[in-house]
Amino acid sequence: ICGKSRTMTSPIPCHKHRRSSRRSRGSWDTLDTDSQALEALGHFQTLPLEIFHMVLSYLSVKDISMLSMVSKTISHHLINYISTSSGARRLLLQDFHNLELPGRREGASILEHYKSLGLLLKRCTLLQPTRDRLKYVHRVLSEVPCFKLSGCASPLNCLGLKCYGVFLQILTAGWDELECHRVFNFLWELSSLARKVQTVVSSRAGSARKLELRIRLFCRRVLLNHWSHRSDSAFWLTRILKPWPIVNQARLLYIIFGPVSSLDGSVVWQKMIEGPTDEASLKGLAEAIKLLYGTEAREWTADDVISLVDELSVVPQEWLLENNARLLLLSGNNICFTFLASKAVNGRAVELARLMVFMALVCEKDLYCMDWAVKMMQKVCKVFSTPWERNNFLQCLENVFAHMLMDMLQAVLAGGQDEEDSSFINLFHLVNAQANFHKEILYMAMRSSSSTT
Repeated sequence: ICGKSRTMTSPIPCHKHRRSSRRSRGSWDTLDTDSQALEALGHFQTLPLEIFHMVLSYLSVKDISMLSMVSKTISHHLINYISTSSGARRLLLQDFHNLELPGRREGASILEHYKSLGLLLKRCTLLQPTRDRLKYVHRVLSEVPCFKLSGCASPLNCLGLKCYGVFLQILTAGWDELECHRVFNFLWELSSLARKVQTVVSSRAGSARKLELRIRLFCRRVLLNHWSHRSDSAFWLTRILKPWPIVNQARLLYIIFGPVSSLDGSVVWQKMIEGPTDEASLKGLAEAIKLLYGTEAREWTADDVISLVDELSVVPQEWLLENNARLLLLSGNNICFTFLASKAVNGRAVELARLMVFMALVCEKDLYCMDWAVKMMQKVCKVFSTPWERNNFLQCLENVFAHMLMDMLQAVLAGGQDEEDSSFINLFHLVNAQANFHKEILYMAMRSSSSTT
């Protein structure tokens, strides 16, 4: 009995079934991942995805961009939301032909909306490589026709490219130069800009008016107009111009910054050839030249810029010298002196004298101080290496004044002496310019003689 009872009461060993380690690890990894995602979602973990999207519709774009910084998981959910049809309708506003858009907040403009959208996509894609970020942004924005080079039927009255520009400026703010190079190359290829620019710079001026206008608007509104720092503007303008030979650079510069028609916005190619122009027509070109000449444009030398200005003066044909002189005055003292000094160094005294006379004429017409022209002439005289070269230049200067006066007088006599006649007005301005120019020289000579006695 004892043996039997011992047998009956002896403990039966428990057989522990061994779990598959592979299965166990996989299931726990899944649970860990899910739990981490839920933790990253915070209070949103209790909401179905549809309700989460409904919540987003009540938030401003700025608030959504702040939300994207809470966690990687929420950022991922927002990326998916932006790609949905409801997200696209909510975020990709396309009423670009109205100046103001009501939006979620009263008085918020569509430009401000796209600034906020740029910040949202910048934060959502923060951890992605530049190439992937650009591909995602392109995928989001590709549904907007007005963001494309030729996508809008009425580009002059459309805010689409401006919105694209402010979006791009916010998206790339703080990116290093290498990343910005990639952005430019991406846009350049995406818009087929190289092929289209090649078409307009190699064709007869004005033969592709609509394409010239679209290239001008795209370059200015998307790539150039929205930067607060001159170094950024210089970088993007350099990217546009540098791939081309200098002849094409000059023509492209004229397309982007030259005068345009007030009727249809097309580039006016004959403006600098047919007659004297006003400051407004030259201001854009002068600002671009100053930008390239400044210290911000590291890839341009002084010789590069002077050669560009020289080439610009024959686009599409040789300009009137008065327009050359006006452009140099608007471009600033440094560029003006460097341009004149280059002619003095290269022995082009007659060209230099003619340009100097027209500078005096522009000072008279546009009410600049004539002593500026005299001081510029005095500064240029110091560039000549010998007294003979300097005296030859001064003789050429007086000869140009005399010949121009005779030519204008003949034009007045041939056309009558009506005071309203343009030739009479030109003669009037030139006589006054010569008188005021020499008056400043006499003042300078008298001051110099009084200081030595």
